[in-house]
Amino acid sequence: MVGAVKSPEELTRALEATGYLADDGLSMVAFLALRMGRPLFCEGEPGTGKTSLAAALAEALQLPLIRLQCHEGIDASQALYDWDFPRQLLHLRTLEAASSGGLDADTAERSLYTERFLLTRPLLQALTDAPCVLLVDEIDRADDEFEAFLLQILDENAVTIPELGEIRATTPPLVVLTSNRTREVHDALKRRCLYHWVEHPGLEREVAILRRRLPGIDAGLAEQVARAVHALRESELLKPPGVAESLDWARALLELDRTVLDAATAAATLGAVLKYREDLER
Repeated sequence: MVGAVKSPEELTRALEATGYLADDGLSMVAFLALRMGRPLFCEGEPGTGKTSLAAALAEALQLPLIRLQCHEGIDASQALYDWDFPRQLLHLRTLEAASSGGLDADTAERSLYTERFLLTRPLLQALTDAPCVLLVDEIDRADDEFEAFLLQILDENAVTIPELGEIRATTPPLVVLTSNRTREVHDALKRRCLYHWVEHPGLEREVAILRRRLPGIDAGLAEQVARAVHALRESELLKPPGVAESLDWARALLELDRTVLDAATAAATLGAVLKYREDLER
C-alpha cells in the first residue's frame, strides 16, 4: 500500500477512509515523509490529533503500528531490548542439573544470550518488523540522553546487540514523532525530520470530524458543539479542549438524547470537555 499512494490527495482520501480528516498541509508533509523515507515530527497542543495520525497512517497503509510512549527517565532497555533474566537463571539451573556438575562455562554463556531470551522493546521491534509505522509519542517528555540515543537509531536504522550482532531494518519504518512542546526538542533531531505544527481543526473541519466519527449526531448539534469548543479554546484555560474532548462531549449529549446544546445541558456535561477544576469554575 505504501507504493500505491501516488499523491498527497490520494493519502488524504486514504486517511479519510479510516476516519481521520487531515488538512492539506498535514497530508502533504505525511506524503513527503513516506516518499523521502524521513521521520515525521508533529508538534502542537495536546488533543490536535498527532497520535491519531500515526494510527490512521498505519491503517491506511495496511502496516502494523508500533508505539513507544516516552516518559521521564525512559532508557534504552525500555525502548530497545532487555534480557529475560528470570528465564535465563532458570535455564542455567536446568543446564547445571542436567550436566551433573560438568557444565562448560562458555557453552552455558552462549546458550543464555540467544533470541529465545531476548525481550524485544518497541524500537527493536520496529527494526525487525519493518515495514511498519513507528510512533514515538511525546518525545518532549524524555530526557536529553534518550533523545541522543534515538537520534542514532533513526540515523542508522540499525542497532548492535553485543551478544547477537547487528540488527538492521531491511525496510526503514515510517517514524512519526510527536511533541506537546513541554520543552524544546534538540535541533539535531528536528533536522533529520520533516516538521509540521498541528493546529486544532477549523470549525468546518471539526464539524466534519464529529459527523464522521459519530454518524448518529444531528448536523445542528455537531455545529453547536464545535462552536462551543472553539469558544472555550479562545478562553484563558489551563487545558484547552482538543478534538478528543469534542467527541466525548458530543457522545455524552447523544447518550442523553439531546439534540440541542442549551446552557443547562452544557453546564451539566462540561466535565466531558474540561478536565481542570479551575477551568470549570472559569
